Amino acid sequence: MPPEELIVKDNILTIPNVLSVLRIILSPIFVYLFLSVNINYKVISLIIFFFAVLTDWYDGWYARKYKSISKLGIFLDPLADKVLTTFAFLLFFAIGMMPLWMVLIIALRDIIITFLRSYDEYKGLIIKTSNISKIKTFIQMVYIFFVLALLLYSFEISDSVLKLKIDEFLFRSVFNYILMLLVTLLTLYTGISYFIEKKYYVKNEIY
Repeated sequence: MPPEELIVKDNILTIPNVLSVLRIILSPIFVYLFLSVNINYKVISLIIFFFAVLTDWYDGWYARKYKSISKLGIFLDPLADKVLTTFAFLLFFAIGMMPLWMVLIIALRDIIITFLRSYDEYKGLIIKTSNISKIKTFIQMVYIFFVLALLLYSFEISDSVLKLKIDEFLFRSVFNYILMLLVTLLTLYTGISYFIEKKYYVKNEIY
């Protein structure tokens, strides 16, 4: 059996689950608005993303504090994070900032792990999200918000020199490329670590 603190209730309509679904719904909306030529829509897009990130923190806090943790929530919360970050990276690819192979590694890792988690949970094996995966998600969220805010700032300023420097940093600098590469490799590593953790759970019959 899974640890007692993991599975408290099987109620579907919990606040954490509702917030996770909301995060999934908001993901394509924030991308659509950011791609708009209307600067006000871009501002709203950044606000939506920030709100979605806050729901990620709040639903986790709420679930632990009020013991509102369910089987669905254990699956839904990390899925919502994956959807949100994947849409953001697709946005970065669409504007020419992130190479396709990085996006594919992140997206494929998330799709594969999501399906494996679903299958394992169907079989009764529930693996709690690891700390390294939580750190990965945090780093992704911070990086995405930083880039979105920087892009928005470059759209609004009239200083052509500063605008050029921001564009240079985001689209052509080695430093930002390395940052994107580190995010990609960390994401890939957490996917590999899932199999290691699964082997540990099975070996020790923690299910």
